[in-house]
Amino acid sequence: MGGPLEELHDRHQFRPHPDALLHLRRGGLGTVSRRQRLSFVHESKSRRFLVSRRSFFGGIAGLSLSGCVSRAQSDDSFRLRSRPGKNSSTLAPGVHPLGIRAERDAILYIPTSLKTDQPSPLLVYVHGAGGPRQSEKERMTKAADEHAFILLSPSSEGATWDAIRGEYGADVRVIDKALARTFSACRIDPRRIALSGFSDGATYALGLGLSNSDFFKSVLAFSPGFIPAGSKVNGSPRIFISHGTNDNILPIDSCSRRLVPQLKREGWAVTYREFEGPHTVPPNVLTEAMEWFLAS
Repeated sequence: MGGPLEELHDRHQFRPHPDALLHLRRGGLGTVSRRQRLSFVHESKSRRFLVSRRSFFGGIAGLSLSGCVSRAQSDDSFRLRSRPGKNSSTLAPGVHPLGIRAERDAILYIPTSLKTDQPSPLLVYVHGAGGPRQSEKERMTKAADEHAFILLSPSSEGATWDAIRGEYGADVRVIDKALARTFSACRIDPRRIALSGFSDGATYALGLGLSNSDFFKSVLAFSPGFIPAGSKVNGSPRIFISHGTNDNILPIDSCSRRLVPQLKREGWAVTYREFEGPHTVPPNVLTEAMEWFLAS
């Protein structure tokens, strides 16, 4: 099946600026000052470029997060409106492009193992930086086959997701459209809808998942970096986070080892798995995560 899931990342070296690590303040996760800018240096063989971000953390449960939403961003820009209907049937097994965009379309995958006599679990998977890669698609479709869930794979409009580049916006709308078309074509169990992602996708899954946690019952984040600014909590999802101790893309000490304890202190139900390895998702961790999701 190919190499480890570090192939899914954009393969740029990623180093948080030392002044932009997690800022804690009494009562929960804070944000860096609006006047501060977080610079991420990406290095590749062919280029070296700088991406600016306004803040490192948006905030999590237990906080009044209205101050984390920029003035230019409406309070509901991160909200997903689509909800499951009362369909009595589901599309035939296979790969179904949803026709939302001519390029980087959202893809719906229906496994042959799916039980069609009952509503189905749905996993929305958001890719890492650079867009979906073939190895990523193969790994997740294999997981859908083995664990019998419907897989929805949207794509970001840019190189990575909107809230990571700046603010929630176009990507949220695409995901909402993809969900609407999924619900019109499939019989979905509203109690088992999850959002998941790896690397930048994990970061986005945490932000968008917490902001729509009345809809997503579970959030799975494989090697996340932070919670994007502008996120606002709505509900209480279960959270699964994993991270490699030798991750040199998103170092564990400045990412999950700071994020997870604070999430737990705020009362979130977090299942956390550290493993000895790099920026990847080991097969046994992926299996555990899928079983955890379906046990909800």
